[in-house]
Amino acid sequence: MNAPLVRFAPSPTGYLHIGNARPALLNALFALRHGGRFLLRLDDTDAERSTEEFARAIEEDLAWLGIVPDLRARQSERAAIHDAAAERLKAAGRLYPAYETQEELERRRRRQLGRGQPPIYDRAALELTEADRAALEAEGRKPHWRFKLDARSVAWNDLVRGEAHVDCASLSDPVLIRADGTYLYTLPSVVDDADLGITHVIRGEDHVTNTGVQVQIFEALGYPVPAFGHHNLLTTIDGEGLSKRLGHLSLRGLRDDGFEPAAVRSLAVLTGSAEAVRAVATMDELAALTDLAQISRAPAKFDPHELDGLNARLIHAMPFEEAHDRLAAMGVPGDRAEAFWSAVRANLAKFAEAGDWWKVVAGPVTPSVADPAFIAKAAELLPPEPWDGETWKAWTSAVKTATGAKGKGLFMPLRLAITGLEHGPDLAGLLPLIGRDELSRRLSGKAA
Repeated sequence: MNAPLVRFAPSPTGYLHIGNARPALLNALFALRHGGRFLLRLDDTDAERSTEEFARAIEEDLAWLGIVPDLRARQSERAAIHDAAAERLKAAGRLYPAYETQEELERRRRRQLGRGQPPIYDRAALELTEADRAALEAEGRKPHWRFKLDARSVAWNDLVRGEAHVDCASLSDPVLIRADGTYLYTLPSVVDDADLGITHVIRGEDHVTNTGVQVQIFEALGYPVPAFGHHNLLTTIDGEGLSKRLGHLSLRGLRDDGFEPAAVRSLAVLTGSAEAVRAVATMDELAALTDLAQISRAPAKFDPHELDGLNARLIHAMPFEEAHDRLAAMGVPGDRAEAFWSAVRANLAKFAEAGDWWKVVAGPVTPSVADPAFIAKAAELLPPEPWDGETWKAWTSAVKTATGAKGKGLFMPLRLAITGLEHGPDLAGLLPLIGRDELSRRLSGKAA
């Protein structure tokens, strides 16, 4: 395969959600796997709904996922190219004006259904004479423009689905230009894909029928036809489309909730594939696992609860070198950061929790002491510094011998006095970080 050029083409009319992440990642990973390039094209021709805020948010969300586009384009800056293509189709007789209103088309569809006929456009506009069109325009009607489909089957070897085809004889001639002169999605997408040199179009299976139409437009304009791949769509466990449940599944929301981008990537890509869903730390590793031909034809049921487990496993396996800068931003001193990370990471579900445990180490902490005599005795037995990973074991053994306490009766009162909490990382790792002076203060019942 020659180096591919793929594209992700969102409209900047809202924030990206997990359903958008799937095609964005599949395109980026395909390019990475095959030594290709990734184009971000903002399909921003909807001037009323497209905003710069959403355009910036799309770039931010992609960067968070680990996707940095090689190329960028905006459809709104390419209107002259779209217009030229439309004129070529008109001149070739493939783009023709039609004047029916929505109400008239709906009545016609109902009649066809009542007669047992397929409710496709009957091409009545092709029977209009110049005089007919002039009379309609004199009434104030403005035409929309339809693409005249060849009544044939369009076939292609789909990168995901294998041999695929669409019978265009069963479709209505699609409207490419509205009565107000604005374009629908189809024509600008074809023109931009061809002009920008897109070699592979990887998108959701809801575009399969569009592909039959678009192949005919590519051919009518004399453009090379790219390869197509149509992946299954993410749904909820109940099979509901994710687009109906954007809230907490927006990429922005997932980021704010503290999930690692690698966890989101892993679940968005591996769900609904032959690969088992697991935590994959890097884009390179995920690209090696991502084979479009191994994507299932069944819906990809996305369970957001799986993110919790994936996220925790990624944190537990995260090397200190990757955590270093984030710990520094939390105020963890460089000379103590590696030991701190080793002590707490196995206890974290999300990275932000490390900041909470640093507060436990650095103080102030309000101790919880139910048995002052027991804690006072433990304080007397604190060994001298320097402390290391064996200090906790030596100290608790001495306390056990002196008091007879054991098991939960030994360890829980000490944990509560040291951290004020009933749970947390292994105290063997935290004790040297807290230090003898600070620990003595806590065992005395005083906050630092």
